[in-house]
Order: sequence, then structure tokens, then C-alpha cells
Amino acid sequence: MTIQETAEAFTALLKAGDHQGAAERFNADDIRSFEAMEGPYAACHGKAAVKAKSDWWFGNHEVHGGTVEGPFINGDQFLLVFGLDFTPKAGGQRVQATEWGLYTVRDGKIAEERFFYPPMA
Repeated sequence: MTIQETAEAFTALLKAGDHQGAAERFNADDIRSFEAMEGPYAACHGKAAVKAKSDWWFGNHEVHGGTVEGPFINGDQFLLVFGLDFTPKAGGQRVQATEWGLYTVRDGKIAEERFFYPPMA
């Protein structure tokens, strides 16, 4: 797959709300994931570790909705802009924020993902 095909197919799954399907189909076995935060999920390596991070996030947040814009492609990378709307289940306040995801593609798979967002606490 070309970067264009990979980015568009991955984004289409996210826009349809199929985050798990997108990850299963497009994450490389040795994917590296970096969050703009501290803690155990700030850096994850490998498909199983990235899935565990995703499972933790969806298990600990009530998602009210969201948006996905893009993909915006440059070389072997593409950017997605996420509109987030969620409430932490541990008694937090509702959050509406923007997050940017930068994805690096190798051989039709996402080899690295990096997320950028303002502090949400």
C-alpha cells in the first residue's frame, strides 16, 4: 500500500469509530507509541503494549463523541487532528480538547505514532 492508501484506510476506520480494527489492521508488530504525558503509557513498544494503552484509556474514560480530520500527508508520515470529548470515570470533569497524532508508515504499517495535546488536567 502507498502512504496515501494506508493513511486514508486507517483514517476511514477511525472516523467510523473502529479504533480497535484500525489498530489491528495497520499497527506494525514493533510499533512505537509516544504520549505527551508522564506515566506507564508515555512510551509503549509493540502491538500488545499499544493495545493495552488503548484498552486502559477506553476503560477509564466515558467518551461522549469526537472528530477526526485528515489525513495530512508528508513523505512517510501523516497527521490526524482529533476533537476529543470525554469524562474521566474516576470523578473528573468533562474535557473537550484537540489532539494531534503523527504517524510514521513503513511497508504499509504504522511503525510509530506520536500524540501532541495541551495539558488536560
